Amino acid sequence: MDRERKRNVGNRYLVLILCIAFVFGCKDDKEPVVEDLAEVVEEPEEILEFGFKVDDYVIKRDTIRRGDSFGEILERNKVGYPKIFNIAEKAKDTFDIRRLQVGKPYTLLCSKDSLETPKCFIYQPTLEEYVVINFHDSIHAYTSRKPIKYVEKTATGIINSNISQTLEDQGLSSRLAYKMADEIYAWTIDFRRLQKGDRFKVIYTDKFIDDTIYTGVHNIKAAYFEHNKEPFYAFEFVTDSAKGIVDYFSEDAKNLRRAFLKAPVKFSRISSRYNLKRRIAVYGFKLRPHKGTDFAAPIGTPIMATANGTVTESTRRGGNGKFVKIRHNATYETQYLHMKAQNVKKGDFVKQGDVIGWVGMTGNTGGPHVCYRFWKNGKQVDPFKQKLPEAKPISDSLKVQYLDFIAPIKQQLDNIHFLEDVFEEQNQPEHTIKQNTNQISLNR
Repeated sequence: MDRERKRNVGNRYLVLILCIAFVFGCKDDKEPVVEDLAEVVEEPEEILEFGFKVDDYVIKRDTIRRGDSFGEILERNKVGYPKIFNIAEKAKDTFDIRRLQVGKPYTLLCSKDSLETPKCFIYQPTLEEYVVINFHDSIHAYTSRKPIKYVEKTATGIINSNISQTLEDQGLSSRLAYKMADEIYAWTIDFRRLQKGDRFKVIYTDKFIDDTIYTGVHNIKAAYFEHNKEPFYAFEFVTDSAKGIVDYFSEDAKNLRRAFLKAPVKFSRISSRYNLKRRIAVYGFKLRPHKGTDFAAPIGTPIMATANGTVTESTRRGGNGKFVKIRHNATYETQYLHMKAQNVKKGDFVKQGDVIGWVGMTGNTGGPHVCYRFWKNGKQVDPFKQKLPEAKPISDSLKVQYLDFIAPIKQQLDNIHFLEDVFEEQNQPEHTIKQNTNQISLNR
């Protein structure tokens, strides 16, 4: 029995020794790895708006209503008048609080407590620009802009009915049609008489604010339009960087524009033409010459300068109402009557297409329109009967630079294939091929 007991005890010691040996034999020189079984909690992504942490505030959004003022908005939100006056005084060098416009959005950043006291007022006069009046600790104000991103794209199209329908069928902005018809090819191609089978290629940039807000087509970099089998190239080029003058030129450096736009307002109709023999019933059919061309448009429609020039008058006088007059050169002047308001002052230099005012009914007028008057050598004439000059040609000093500049762009344009050509090359049904567009982000 003693012998049996001794053998069992010995076996137990042997098993114990083997277990210890196994444990120490498997041990590495490194510290044992202890797995953290706790759940990994990801930190929430910090959300910023206007440069502020959204989670730090109660956000209140609204738009300026008729009768609103900066003081009334803050007073409605429990800010006392003495503090409002102090804020307005200290912010006035940055932003005049009287300039708040009806319909424009504003944001209040308020404390996260039961009082929800406003700490900051943010006003957005445009989609891009915003004004911050911060009165959290000290009072300070500043203006800033949201980040802008430009995305370069390409598109092609074949005309079946009209260019707008062609673009719409592809889900593209009709703004492209307007830019090609009115800004680039207005004097080269009559878009009212496009032929079935006419086709185009275009390189353009779309504009986005904060990566999410699409604000439309920013510009067209280059275009190719094939009308009646005849090709028309167009390339955007800055001819005067100091004045910001941009024109479109052909592949051999010829300017595609005329010096004057056809009309000072977009999408309007001529309600009364230049007529020196006009007689009006209300005046007893007496001879009342009309020395302008009337373009009917709703009140508030932007009025554009039809050519580059210098403002010589921006005032109000008699039956003309509020008007702007521009001298373009030694020969030509234009005048724009019955404005609701002017957007320029005497001495300003304006570029073709700049907004110089808005359609109104000031002076002697029976309805909202702009009376467009055209002066040649000091005499009012009918602009539609003039042989208007071409826009300023590219200078000899810039021509070489221009040709070098467009060379890679033309190659890029030429390498964009029309879908019908791709179908023919690959001998595939049209519906099996999708248009491929390259996108390049250009952040500002």
